Amino acid sequence: MSVKMSTSSPEAVKKLLENMQADLRSLSMECKKKFPPVKEAAESGIVKIKTIAARNTDILAALKENSSEVVQPFLMGCGTKEPKITQLCLAAIQRLMSHEVVSEAAAGNIINMLWQLMENGLEELKLLQTVLVLLTTNTIVHDEVLSKAIVLCFRLHFTKDNITNNTAAATVRQVVTVVFERMVAEDEKFKGLTEEPPAVQGNSNRRSVSTLRPSAKDAYMLFQDLCQLVNADAPYWLVGMTEMTRTFGLELLESVLNDFPQVFLQHQEFSFLLKERVCPLVIKLFSPNIKFRQGSSTSASSPAPVEKPYFPICMRLLRVVSVLIKHFYSLLVTECEIFLSLLVKFLDGEKPQWLRAVAVESVHRLSFCQSYDMKQHSTKVFRDIVNALGSFIQSLFILPSAGNTLSTSTPAGGSVSGSQASGQGGPGAAGAGGGLTTQAAFEYRGTWIPLMNVSVQGSAKATYLEMLDKVEPPSIPEGYAMSVAFSALLDLVRGITSMIERELSKQEQEAAMREEAEHVSPPQSDSRPQEPMAHEVWEEMVNACWCGLLAALSLLLDASTDETATENILKAELSMASLCGRLGLVTPRDAFITAICKASLPPHYALTILSSNAANLSNKAKNIQCMRTLLNLAHCHGAYLGTSWQLVLATLQVLTTAVMTDLPVISNILSRLFESSQYLDDVSLHHLINALCSLSMEAMEMAYGNNKEPSLFAVAKLLETGLVNMDRIEILWRPLTAHLLEVCQHPNARMREWGAEAITSLIKAGLSFKHEPPLSQNQRLQLLLLNPLKELSNVLHADIRQKQLECVLQILQNQGDILGPGWPLVLGVIGAIRNDQGESLIRTAFQCLQLVVTDFLPTMPCMCLQIVVDVAGSFGLQNQELNISLTSIGLLWNISDYFFQRGEAITEELEREEAVLLKQAQDKGEPLNRPFHPAPPFDCLWLCLYAKLGELCVDPRPAVRKSAGQTMFSTIAAHGTLLQPPTWNIVVWKVLFHLLDCVRKSSTTADKEKIESGGGNILIHHSRDTAEKQWAETWVLTLAGVARIFNTRRYLLQQLGDFFKAWEVLLDHIQSAALSKNNEVSLAALKSFQEILQLVTPIKDTDKPDALAAMDVPPVLIESLQGSGPGRPLVRSDSLAERLAQRYGAQPSLPPPGEELDDSALWWSAWNTWYRIGTECTRPPSGGTDKLVFVPSQPFLTALIQIFPALYQHIAGGFSMEDLKKLGVILHGAVSVPISSDSSPFILPSYTEAVLTSLQEAVLTALDVLQKAICVGSENLQVMYPAIFEQLLLFVEFSCKPPQYGKMETKHVANAKYNQAEWVALNYVPFAERSLEVVVDLYHKTACHKAVINEKVLQNIIKTLRIPLGLKYACPAESTWKLAVSSLLKVLSIGLPVARQQASSGKFDTMWPELANAFEDFLFTKSTPPDNLSIQEFQKNEAVDVEVVQLISTEILPFANFIPKEFVGRIMSMLNKGSIHSQSSSFTEAEMDIRMREEFSKVCFETLLQFSFSNKVSTPQEGYISRMALSVLLQRAQDVLRRYVEDERLSGRCPLPRQQVTEIIFVLKAISTLMDSLKKTQPENVDGNVWAQVIALYPTLVECITCSSPEVSSALKDALGPFKDFMQPPVSKVQNGES
Repeated sequence: MSVKMSTSSPEAVKKLLENMQADLRSLSMECKKKFPPVKEAAESGIVKIKTIAARNTDILAALKENSSEVVQPFLMGCGTKEPKITQLCLAAIQRLMSHEVVSEAAAGNIINMLWQLMENGLEELKLLQTVLVLLTTNTIVHDEVLSKAIVLCFRLHFTKDNITNNTAAATVRQVVTVVFERMVAEDEKFKGLTEEPPAVQGNSNRRSVSTLRPSAKDAYMLFQDLCQLVNADAPYWLVGMTEMTRTFGLELLESVLNDFPQVFLQHQEFSFLLKERVCPLVIKLFSPNIKFRQGSSTSASSPAPVEKPYFPICMRLLRVVSVLIKHFYSLLVTECEIFLSLLVKFLDGEKPQWLRAVAVESVHRLSFCQSYDMKQHSTKVFRDIVNALGSFIQSLFILPSAGNTLSTSTPAGGSVSGSQASGQGGPGAAGAGGGLTTQAAFEYRGTWIPLMNVSVQGSAKATYLEMLDKVEPPSIPEGYAMSVAFSALLDLVRGITSMIERELSKQEQEAAMREEAEHVSPPQSDSRPQEPMAHEVWEEMVNACWCGLLAALSLLLDASTDETATENILKAELSMASLCGRLGLVTPRDAFITAICKASLPPHYALTILSSNAANLSNKAKNIQCMRTLLNLAHCHGAYLGTSWQLVLATLQVLTTAVMTDLPVISNILSRLFESSQYLDDVSLHHLINALCSLSMEAMEMAYGNNKEPSLFAVAKLLETGLVNMDRIEILWRPLTAHLLEVCQHPNARMREWGAEAITSLIKAGLSFKHEPPLSQNQRLQLLLLNPLKELSNVLHADIRQKQLECVLQILQNQGDILGPGWPLVLGVIGAIRNDQGESLIRTAFQCLQLVVTDFLPTMPCMCLQIVVDVAGSFGLQNQELNISLTSIGLLWNISDYFFQRGEAITEELEREEAVLLKQAQDKGEPLNRPFHPAPPFDCLWLCLYAKLGELCVDPRPAVRKSAGQTMFSTIAAHGTLLQPPTWNIVVWKVLFHLLDCVRKSSTTADKEKIESGGGNILIHHSRDTAEKQWAETWVLTLAGVARIFNTRRYLLQQLGDFFKAWEVLLDHIQSAALSKNNEVSLAALKSFQEILQLVTPIKDTDKPDALAAMDVPPVLIESLQGSGPGRPLVRSDSLAERLAQRYGAQPSLPPPGEELDDSALWWSAWNTWYRIGTECTRPPSGGTDKLVFVPSQPFLTALIQIFPALYQHIAGGFSMEDLKKLGVILHGAVSVPISSDSSPFILPSYTEAVLTSLQEAVLTALDVLQKAICVGSENLQVMYPAIFEQLLLFVEFSCKPPQYGKMETKHVANAKYNQAEWVALNYVPFAERSLEVVVDLYHKTACHKAVINEKVLQNIIKTLRIPLGLKYACPAESTWKLAVSSLLKVLSIGLPVARQQASSGKFDTMWPELANAFEDFLFTKSTPPDNLSIQEFQKNEAVDVEVVQLISTEILPFANFIPKEFVGRIMSMLNKGSIHSQSSSFTEAEMDIRMREEFSKVCFETLLQFSFSNKVSTPQEGYISRMALSVLLQRAQDVLRRYVEDERLSGRCPLPRQQVTEIIFVLKAISTLMDSLKKTQPENVDGNVWAQVIALYPTLVECITCSSPEVSSALKDALGPFKDFMQPPVSKVQNGES
């Protein structure tokens, strides 16, 4: 297609033919294989072209004629849908089109083929290109074919491919333009040939418009269908449309209306469409915007009509409207008025920001044509537009926070300020004041709106109306809407004034008038001739717009911070004022002048005539600018001012005062002014004061930030004026002092000093001035005069505070006695201390307070005493000077003394005042607002004092805490009796418990860091070197104090009703302190616990005098004291005696007769607390062996256990088994706690001493108390004995296995190294042994008790003793097993008789096996004696064994018939075992005879014998024992003898071991003893078997004769001797049988 030459030149034709043949050849090649029909068509096409070329001279015309056939092969090629072939074919077709050789029919075929390709989605960009070429190169395509081509482009605009979409959109736009351009060309062609057809009537929706020419008809159908599509209706002509967006449709409509206005103006058919279709459509589409109120979201993603504004549509609609108004105003007057009124609605604050911004841009576009083309009937619309602009500007300044409750909108000004200000480079709202901003901006009431340059002179440059690509509404930069509106406003004024003034200056001939016009008007006010217009039209126009303009301009002037903007606004106001003057419109003229006057006034200035309310602080430069305008007005437009002169002069008069520094001429008038000010009337005086204040403000402004000497003129003159007008000071005092207070806050020290000097001089002068009536009778004036003194406290500068305090000191010294109602103010000033004021200021203030407390307490109203307390407290709390804090606590003590001494007088006065206040409060229907209400007022005073001390008790400084705590508890102790009983409720809950809570909290969170030194060079003791330890001291002090109060005031507190609850809370505090991880605190908590447990029962009447005597009360007084009688409440009076009674009434007053206190609940509550503390502190740590584990100290545990006896006295009555178990757990736990090795040397006795630690003593004491109580108690208490035994026996076990404390590893005390941090287990042996003694002792007393028998106590004792007895030599301490044996013997001597008595009941059945085990474990122990055991020791130990056997022979065997058989059997086998030597290999020969325990064996044997045949066999049972004993014995002897004979034979010459020899000797002796016994016994007592066994021994004895040992021989002799008695002649069997 890029053919350089003309398409019809011969070369071009030749080239075309060649190219076409080449194309056909390529086509034929491509289709050879796959598409034979196309190949044939292509080949025949080549022939066809050659034929045409050969036959015709006008080849192009011939080609066009045959174009349908020529195109055919290419269309078939496209039909293959092969991309390569299709591209080739489309290129060829385009080439034909560009040479304009396509006929209408061919064009139709091509479009159909393109349509198919489009439907198959092939070669989309090529399709568009082809359509465009087809439609732009010729005009052959009309009607259906054209519509199909257009639809094809529309369809491609809605594909999924972006590039295609955009290309299609561009194509559509171009095609639409082409259609209308064709129509314009067609009109040109027929111009003047035929007349315009008449207007068409009837239905505009028909398909054909017969009166129009072809191109016009196409254009008509297209435009009509665009309207249909935008309206979301089906098109008439564009058949086959599948989708359409409204935005695209609106853009197309706008471009047609904007580019071809003449089409619509010239053709009635089109005008008809405009009126009937376009305008209703626009109004319909606007409806969501009109109805919408902001509140729902403002974006939508669907182009269908929605119920909220949609930015793309809205913006395009406004563009269409702009075009309609611009081009067709004359045609559519009513419609345009509707559109304009819609625009006005869009400026409404409730519309979304973007909508307002776009609407403002539209107004700006329009406002000029408005001004020029307005006809008279449009006044209303014009007024609405101006007013809408004005209110739009106003709404931008109203932030929702300013109480704008009428609308729910977020106006443009506020809502984007945050996000946009930074983007704009504007400083945002923060940098607005003081002319510091570089950017031009408006600022009004904190709303800051930057000003941008949005218009080139005379033409508007819209931003958002051009955003055709945005779907979402854009975010509007801060200030954009404002800037457009501002620009529109100025253009509007410029338009109106220049237009009217041009007309007027033409009418007025005077030169002066012309000069004036040149001076004021903008450059375009040249006098071009204009058609004359009537005065009334102008007046109507000005009347329509002046209100709106003035409102907007005044607001903008107020808000402007930029010189140029201000200049423009003033120029606009000025030209409007001048114009109104010239038109003789008085009201608008005065209004504009007033606005300029207001603006010239200095900040905060109010001139009565103007009643200005300029709230915005404009700067001085702006005032001068306004002044210049004002002077300009007076100079140049004087002729028109008329009645307005008054305004101007009044303003200028004020201005000369205000800007004295700029106009020095006036200063001498001013100097006289101040003395004469006393002759001014009140209003003028106010003006004077205000003027001076303004001047002073300027001086202050000037003095900011530079070091030049500030101008003090105004301040000095204010002081002068105040002093000369002292007689009417009331009327000027407020403005005067308010300003001076501002001066006092100025950063410039010199300026501040003058301000303070002026204000304090005025106050002192005011107080000493002889007012009528005097100040003492004019309370209001006195407070008014003192008020600024109080206000000075808000100034943070130290020099001002110094002046203020000096002033207070002088007032105290001169007027202190008559301050009266002024005291609260003065005290407030003294108390206004802050920690940043530095020591010297605080010291000065404190001097004032000391003066007040020493001299003025009696003269001030009692209502102020509470303030004195507060102020003194605040000095205690300041942290600059510790000494002042401590001294102020002393002051509080002095104040409390004053209260005490003047109690009655204070009470009376306070109650009087209370009654007045109460009445006032009731009248208002409010409750009385007083701290601690409803306590009596005097009590409240005390409560305030206590509360203040309470605050000081938790001060961060330990010294202050300590001092405050001591003072507080002393005060309560000394003066507490003055309080009414109900007030104690508040003391307990609000003061004491509140304090305890705070202290507990602070202590538990205190820092554990070490504090190096206490400030300066003070060293700190190690027990106070962390904050935590210092708080611990406070905690201790506080808890002790509260506990003491509970102790001493118990009776009084107990009458309060919630004493039990308070008691619980106190116990809770004791508990948490006791469980704190600080040893000091926990121990102190227990001391407090002990203290409250020793509560005295109320003292009898007779004891009182002694108590008083002990306090050194002279005896004379004592009688009068006793007169008060028991329980009589102490009346408040000033008699010394009663005062003393009150003062020293440390004992609680007595209960009324017959009223006893029921305390049990209290004690049980205490018991529960004790139990919780015990459980918690003795619970072993759960974790592993962590170094940081907290283990309670021994003194703590000791104290804890020592509390129990005292507590038990109170709860003994209800003490149950359950409680006893609880107690046991704690005692056991406490004893198990180890101690840390570093403290062990102080607590532990050296290991060798068998001494108990105090904790162990306490534990045993506790059990002892309990046991004694049970002893004297009732029968049912005795069930507790077994539990006590059980507990004690647990302790006994400690001797052999010390208790474990959690998983903590403890070293044995002997191995502990004192310098290492490890835990040491105590030496439990002495404790266990003492416990054992207690057990024996207790058993002695209780053996026969039912419970002791039933609970098998004896069995348990035996079971426990079995452990040390079994260990014997393996016991940790030797004393243990010895004590165990002796104890066992004692217990058995008591217990066995009981057991025998109860044998039948079976209650002791299980004891016997246990006892047998114990005997066996002890007598035949597995442990070997230590090697170093001396012979004497061994013998002593053997004696113990012997004792045990003797017990068996005396206490057990004689009563065998009461004892189970098995037991006796085991005893027998034990004796048996003992009677034969058990060989032990470890003895050396030398020790052998001793270690063999011969003595023991012998006793065993004798016992066996003794029971083998006793004469009195009273029961078969006994006989059985005897038989059993004998047969065992004889069996044993037989064995030993045989073994001996055997060994002797084997050993040959070697002597046998010593022990075996000893054994055989023993057996031989035993046999001889046996023979003796048998002789003495009655024969019938001896069993036949026994004889048989005895005789059977004889042969064995005979065999022993060969032995070599002389000792054995002699023993053998003794044994064989008695056998002679058996030698009897045999008797005959018969006889024997008979006998």
